[in-house]
Amino acid sequence: MKRRNLLAFIGTAIASLFLAVGLPFFTPAPVVAQSNVSLLVSAAASLKDALEEIKPLYQQSKPNVNINFNFGASGALQQQIEQGAPTDIFISAAKRQVDALEQKGLLVSGTRSIIAKNRLVLVVPRNTTGITSFFNLRNDSVKKIAIGEPRSVPAGQYAEQVLQKLKLLPQIKSKLVYANNVRQVLASVESGNADAGLVYATDAKISDKVKAVVAADEKYHSAIIYPLAVIKSSKNVEAAKEFTQYLATSGQAKAVLRKYGFILP
Repeated sequence: MKRRNLLAFIGTAIASLFLAVGLPFFTPAPVVAQSNVSLLVSAAASLKDALEEIKPLYQQSKPNVNINFNFGASGALQQQIEQGAPTDIFISAAKRQVDALEQKGLLVSGTRSIIAKNRLVLVVPRNTTGITSFFNLRNDSVKKIAIGEPRSVPAGQYAEQVLQKLKLLPQIKSKLVYANNVRQVLASVESGNADAGLVYATDAKISDKVKAVVAADEKYHSAIIYPLAVIKSSKNVEAAKEFTQYLATSGQAKAVLRKYGFILP
């Protein structure tokens, strides 16, 4: 009897010891937390405000995904990617840059989509009068006209196309001042450093210092679209695919893009 009591006591003591030290076979395995992922999105400067508003909306359902942005001219971003700069997602303001990356085999197959469209407008400082059409750019009172650098800035390429179609380019070429991205064009007009500028309708919409006086006829320039794709060198391809899918299809993302004046495809 005493022997049974002694064995029971020893068994209870050993079990208590195991529980105290928390041996794994006496406690349930902990739930493994989902690891954090960081995505770098290289995007056209004209998307800055919209994407920065979309980011926290996405992170409400994906709190483990940290999204960073690299905004700039689409051509410059394309060159960075070609030179090996770490990028997970590229969103251009023109088809040409994404086509170039695809031709060089730098995109994940099947990840291309178009998330938005835009319009090109002529803007002037808000208190300016006497400019109501592109042809007024020939006026002597207009000294400087800001556009994006056509070699790297899609907005500049579209602007040049419009001016050529209207047969204005030879007459006003000496007045043109070039900017590294479309937001710099906007800033030049806002500050009065330029008397007019050609920017996207969405850029004009966010500024209370300029006014859009006329929109370019869409037949005078290539279609203004925003294609995106996942970059093949990404270390987080699946997470990048999920974010691009959200941008292209979610009601939340579309609502924000529409709010900023983008046209949905």
